Amino acid sequence: MTEDGFHIELLGDHDRATFCSGVDALDRYFRERVTQDIRRRVSNCFVLLDAEKEVAGYYTFAAASIPLGELPESLAKRLPRYPSLPAGLIGRLAVDRDYQRQGLGALLVVDAVARAMRAEPAIYALVVDAKDDHAAAFYTRLGFRSFLSQPSRLFIPISEIAKRLCKSIFRGSEGQSTARDRITGRYRRGPTMSTAPRTLESAAVIILMTALIYAAG
Repeated sequence: MTEDGFHIELLGDHDRATFCSGVDALDRYFRERVTQDIRRRVSNCFVLLDAEKEVAGYYTFAAASIPLGELPESLAKRLPRYPSLPAGLIGRLAVDRDYQRQGLGALLVVDAVARAMRAEPAIYALVVDAKDDHAAAFYTRLGFRSFLSQPSRLFIPISEIAKRLCKSIFRGSEGQSTARDRITGRYRRGPTMSTAPRTLESAAVIILMTALIYAAG
């Protein structure tokens, strides 16, 4: 597997039969139920493909809302007193065993951030459902926080994650000028994620800045 060659797109007629993340519930959903939810317009599904067009990972994305009372007071006091806030829900996310521990799960989350930022309807935050403690720890490392009454459901405001990702343009293993060149050059050509860069920070920058470029027109 080379560094270049990964691509994220909507689920179509891709082969799902051999996908195995090691979590039976996520694997069975992807093989047997995901297309039903897509047909019913309950959610969309985006797949990460390798150079041979094999599915390396996937996540589902749907509209959701956050009850204002579920947010920490430090956040809620700065927001309008609406009963709920618009959100994007990552209902399920999984990476095939052959591609785990390469930062691809975080890359899928960042792709969801980019799509949320490009969406015409306003989205205040991303929401995720952690299937177990391992998943909760993964999202916590990315900056997500638990709802007050639902520890397995976590959120992060879009504005907060955007600030985190933008800061990474000045950090990481790549030089500042190199990161800028990759963002404003090759990645200006299309809004989809076309490669899996060497570090999670550089991947985050590339996808986020691509979203910003296209949002700005």
